[in-house]
Amino acid sequence: MSVEPPASDVPWWREAVVYQIYPRSFADGNGDGTGDLAGLRSRLPYLADLGVDAVWLNPWYVSPLADGGYDVEDYRRINPEFGTLAEAEAFVAEAHEHGIRVLLDIVPNHLSEQHPWFRAALAAGPGSPERKRFWFRPGRGENGDEPPNNWRSIFGGGAWERVTEPDGTPGEWYLHLFGVEQPDVNWNHPDVAAEMEAVLRFWFDRGVDGFRVDVADLLVKEDGLPDDDKEIGYRPWKGQDGIHDIYRSWRTIADKYDPPRVFVAEAWVKPPELLARFVRSDELHTAFNFDFLTALWTPADLRHAVDTTTEALFTVGAPATWVLSNHDVVRHATRYGRSTDEQNSRMPDVPVDDALGLRRARAAALLSLALPGGAYIYQGDELGLPWVELPVEVLQCPHWVRSGFTRKGRDGCRVPIPWSGDRSPYGFGPDGSKPWLPMPAEWATLSVAAQDTDPDSHLNLYRTALRIRRGHPALGDGGFTWLDSPPQVLAFSREPGFVCLVNLGVDPVDLPPHDEVLLASGSLDDGRLPSDTTVWLASS
Repeated sequence: MSVEPPASDVPWWREAVVYQIYPRSFADGNGDGTGDLAGLRSRLPYLADLGVDAVWLNPWYVSPLADGGYDVEDYRRINPEFGTLAEAEAFVAEAHEHGIRVLLDIVPNHLSEQHPWFRAALAAGPGSPERKRFWFRPGRGENGDEPPNNWRSIFGGGAWERVTEPDGTPGEWYLHLFGVEQPDVNWNHPDVAAEMEAVLRFWFDRGVDGFRVDVADLLVKEDGLPDDDKEIGYRPWKGQDGIHDIYRSWRTIADKYDPPRVFVAEAWVKPPELLARFVRSDELHTAFNFDFLTALWTPADLRHAVDTTTEALFTVGAPATWVLSNHDVVRHATRYGRSTDEQNSRMPDVPVDDALGLRRARAAALLSLALPGGAYIYQGDELGLPWVELPVEVLQCPHWVRSGFTRKGRDGCRVPIPWSGDRSPYGFGPDGSKPWLPMPAEWATLSVAAQDTDPDSHLNLYRTALRIRRGHPALGDGGFTWLDSPPQVLAFSREPGFVCLVNLGVDPVDLPPHDEVLLASGSLDDGRLPSDTTVWLASS
């Protein structure tokens, strides 16, 4: 099968490689154990040398950090642990000097309970204008003791919290699809749209190139807030049609800037045809490809994810955006080291073959960077970092408490990354500083310094792949054609003169006729492609 996207002038965002930065865990400049803007600015040369086109930063705003910054208290100020607004502006300018664009996170579905709007709503009482910015409702039952509907929080437990009114009596309930500290805002209220649009302009005016839109599919709730229907999988709080009007308004704002600003959607939406609605030409620009992230390490599963994604997105003129890991899921170097029936992005503790996972992670990296469209690299992916099984006493993710201490949450992929040295903090911060999450003893061999001069290291595989990708006319945006191959192999060509093969089987396979081996994720076996290995070929 051959798939061809519509012709375009290839705006940068259609084929960008974007590096995701979790600010708390990237680089600590002042030794307090938390990553910050000083550390981030000092590492810009590393990012430029890696060869990425842009960075996306998880929230850096003022926040109580009940959910890692996704509980925003003030969208226009920087969390003091990270630095100041002046430092943020300097970072954007310096990134641009290195040829790196900057995307921020915007969190439009909910605020922090410490946000001035919500504090005012609690103080104002039932029926007040302040409460209409949120989803306050009376409870069900004789005394209002039952929540307004049966919705559940994504973090576990119910999605409604009852408040104590100013007079001290039990009162209304408010909706929080995530933590109790994160009240959902009501997008039917004009103040909400006006505020979020003002936040976009605030950062666009400071040179920011775009935004990743947190939970982009959840903003609008069905009128009347009916119960979930779990039997048919219907969610009245997910994927409602009114969302698209919001994003058309945002696109109009972004297009007025020179150059136009861009958006990428975080939307866990199925099937791909529904995801494609978010990236129509007058809405958001791109969307993370979570079907690819959650695909099993099998030729059938991966090919299905590639086919359904490209077919749906190319139909609306949007590029695919390939992603293997992020701050919410188990790192793929660990996922791929588990048995096929346990390769789930949010699985519990199960045995891992670390060497197998790393070999497959290398192969997956070259696959994702060869496919048409853009790609995201989560910090540490380029080092081959695994998921970390942390002791429960250090866990900070709200999943842990909200699940009744049954789901450890996401902290295992948020451990600070190692830069140098043979002991913690591995150059993440000054010697003697204590990172906010503990770093494993075995990470000395995974640090940037340890891998820097090894031509076969995971880091140098990424560096080489990004250099080839940037220079090869077949890579980035464009089309691709599947090639005939053995059942255990994925093989496709891209014009002009590029072929990618991934061997997901047990036995080595012969390479097709070619002019040159551009790059391989592992050593070739006497000219044959070994198991769990990807190769890039030049072919006339």
